[in-house]
Amino acid sequence: MLKNMEKFGKLMILTCVILIALSSPGAAVTAEENAQAINDVQTALTFVWLLVASALVFFMHTGFSLVEIGLTRSKNTANILMKNFMTITLGILVYWAVGWGVMYGADAAGLIGTDQFLLMGVDNATFNGWFFQMVFAATGATIVSGAMAERTGFKAYLVYCILMVAIIYPVYGHWVWSGADAALLTGAESPIVKAIGVAHHDFAGSGVVHSIGGYAALAGVLLVGARIGKFRNGKPLAIPGHNLTYAFMGTLILALGWIGFNGGSTLDGNDPYMNLVVVNTFLSAAAGAVMVMLITWMKTGKPDPSLTANGLLGGLVAITAPCGSVSNGASIVIGIIAGIIIYAGVMFNENVLKVDDPVGAIAVHGYCGSWGLLSVGLFSIGIGNGILANAAYAAEVPGLLYGGGVGLLAIQAVGVILSVVWAFGISYIIFKIIDAVIGLRVPEEIEIMGLDIAEHDIRAYPEHQLIED
Repeated sequence: MLKNMEKFGKLMILTCVILIALSSPGAAVTAEENAQAINDVQTALTFVWLLVASALVFFMHTGFSLVEIGLTRSKNTANILMKNFMTITLGILVYWAVGWGVMYGADAAGLIGTDQFLLMGVDNATFNGWFFQMVFAATGATIVSGAMAERTGFKAYLVYCILMVAIIYPVYGHWVWSGADAALLTGAESPIVKAIGVAHHDFAGSGVVHSIGGYAALAGVLLVGARIGKFRNGKPLAIPGHNLTYAFMGTLILALGWIGFNGGSTLDGNDPYMNLVVVNTFLSAAAGAVMVMLITWMKTGKPDPSLTANGLLGGLVAITAPCGSVSNGASIVIGIIAGIIIYAGVMFNENVLKVDDPVGAIAVHGYCGSWGLLSVGLFSIGIGNGILANAAYAAEVPGLLYGGGVGLLAIQAVGVILSVVWAFGISYIIFKIIDAVIGLRVPEEIEIMGLDIAEHDIRAYPEHQLIED
């Protein structure tokens, strides 16, 4: 190996010599020209990094599909594949036509964007940013898909998917990520920010993406009702998914995609703190998975596979907001608490709220998303401090546990409240209207038969007998 490395080094030196020899013998490069050349390389690196990060997040839709398929019954597999496939394809078109403009267009009173629809009037640099933001936008609808699986009509889901990407997600996104002076949660001119004295911080979307999707899912699940056989005399019964292998493969694909999700949110291919972001992301994920495994092992005598996988996802969701603002140790603590929230949240949903969420999306994305926002207010080191001495995107001030007072925690709590009220409230209204106009839930006989045959006239596993799973 050393000989090969030596040969490679000599080849690189020879290449450089040849390039220098072939270059024109003009005047020496000026400092300004050198600076411009460096800037051009840095710009190109950022463009390429955002495309790579976008590709990783795009690939996460494969992970979402596999998780949802694995944790549900085989008779609904084709339907789930179609829903997830159409989520990203519709998401591309809707975010291009409407969503981007609502989220990043010219600000109106800190609430909504008003131009750049159909990407009209934007330059080439905007296309790069649009693609990165687009792959995030469809994720919120995918979260809803998993929670409402196996009994929601295909047409109803498509209508909701369009409205999620066009309105629900980008409106809240405008409040947090638009950069507008009056943006409700982050703008310097926002009355909320002025009153508290510090801006809300959601680095990669614990609130913007995950909480919005999670609480929208809660509204949908409450309205569509539980699957047939989920509850007996008020007690929840397990309805096992048909392929745990798919569920675990999907979970690991999602974890891989989080490198783009969180790492790409640096928005700078030259940023040295990308390393910290990625390390914190995976420390929290691992801690969440281990915590859920231990809890289920102690509670039942056996470690539960599907809940453990959700523990990993809960840790990922929770660290998405604070990953650029906290230490490694805090990331582990955030993941441990996320694991506790996963188990407690699933139990609460089934035993108290009596809701049926086949994939645990509400606990993973809703509850852990809210915890992620609050954890910024507790564990933030503060921009310019410690390991974040030169970071450009950390939370402005230290959190409560680092001597920063209650200001950051207060604005984070406001963000949690607004994400719940907005996502749950508007989604509840939209689902009500969809139910009244075209129907939200399929008839009982179709649910028993399976949505593959009823909705798509095909079986994902044609060798199987057409029987109730």
